[in-house]
Amino acid sequence: MVPTIQLLPLFPLSKIVLFPGHTLLLHIVEFCYRTMIGDILEGSHCFGVVNKNPTNGNMESIGVCAEVVRFQNFSNDHMELIISGQKRFRILKYTKEKPYKIGLVEWLQDKRTTQNLYPLSNEVKQLLQDVIHLSAKLMNQEVGLPNNLPILPLELSYLIGASLRGMATEQQILLETQETQNRLQRELKILTIIRNHLAAKVSLKDIF
Repeated sequence: MVPTIQLLPLFPLSKIVLFPGHTLLLHIVEFCYRTMIGDILEGSHCFGVVNKNPTNGNMESIGVCAEVVRFQNFSNDHMELIISGQKRFRILKYTKEKPYKIGLVEWLQDKRTTQNLYPLSNEVKQLLQDVIHLSAKLMNQEVGLPNNLPILPLELSYLIGASLRGMATEQQILLETQETQNRLQRELKILTIIRNHLAAKVSLKDIF
């Protein structure tokens, strides 16, 4: 049985939120985190990635466990990692602060539902298609919807969350949401605003 509570080394990031099922490139130069990665590579290859609160600089309480997919150590004390998000967790307490933080965490899962979320998922997919189409028109490029979009509503909700780059505060809210339906509904509203904004810009472009 997989333990529901576990100790996990923690790595803070500014304005970047990792989602389950998605990858991230990290450049690590600080000695404490190079030490942490060295320890991780000798063990489970997993650590926690947590966004820093923009107001107080503290780590948020909910993050994502990441697995090291690829690793390269350079001669100038610089590490480069490709990590893959696995599952969400909540930090219960810190058990160690130096040279890097270790937290006691509990794993999180979305609450189960008996509702059919596929109609909502399809609506979100259509909005994503609209956003991609309008963005491509603004850039004078042909860009289509990816062929490998997730079928499951949960995975789709994570993909949409991960795609909202530059919106770390909103991404953190989506990561912390405990129901897939609520996450998709919030993403529906966000994508609607983005689509309307892009449509207005495309209209102005066509006029001028």
